[in-house]
Amino acid sequence: MSETARPAFYALAPGGWRDYVTLLHPPYTLWHLSYVAIGAALAPHFRGGIFGLALLAFFLGMGVAAHALDELHGRPLETRIGRGTLMALATVSLAGAAAIGVVAAVQTSLWLLAFVALGAFIAVAYNLELFGGRLHGDPWFSLAWGAFPLLTAYFATAETVRAEAILGAAFAALLSHAQRRLSTPVRMARRRATDVSGRIELSDGTSLPITRETLTGEAERALRALAASVTALALALVLMRVT
Repeated sequence: MSETARPAFYALAPGGWRDYVTLLHPPYTLWHLSYVAIGAALAPHFRGGIFGLALLAFFLGMGVAAHALDELHGRPLETRIGRGTLMALATVSLAGAAAIGVVAAVQTSLWLLAFVALGAFIAVAYNLELFGGRLHGDPWFSLAWGAFPLLTAYFATAETVRAEAILGAAFAALLSHAQRRLSTPVRMARRRATDVSGRIELSDGTSLPITRETLTGEAERALRALAASVTALALALVLMRVT
């Protein structure tokens, strides 16, 4: 399978352990876990234990469960993971994430339970496109995958929400919106287009062929750069708080 024929730029050749790596959407999971780190680092007092719990909970709930449900609903990554295995991964991981959330709530504030319940609801409703897919659009992606992880980590750490948390959530939501606007046409070209053809005529009289790479290449390079940059920012903020 050629690189551009794969369902995502990070998708490995199908089969075996490679399917499970692909299922995690590695650059995107790392990207959105970075919002957890940023939220925890923005809090007035950094709490390493709570940060670790939040990071693990979001890895299980978002990195594993949500992506397993997404693959269960339509096979967008074309993995060979069985339906029963995907259901088990989603159930166990989501239950684990919720349990970690309960433990963190007992240690901090019981109001955190509202975030736990909302997170579990979002993971199921968004990825299974419940309610006719009304919760699966761009605004919900920005809020659920951007603002929510940052706000949750901040609240778990600070036990309140202040101005910097709101501004941080706005940053995460807007950056997630940019991610969605870049990735949507890429997904269309990789997963739904059966043929790409045409030419771009330039003012100097030359022309360029329109290929699948034309539609995906620059956007995917931008997505890689954005994933690396937000990860670097998250690491820098955490290191600043622990040293």
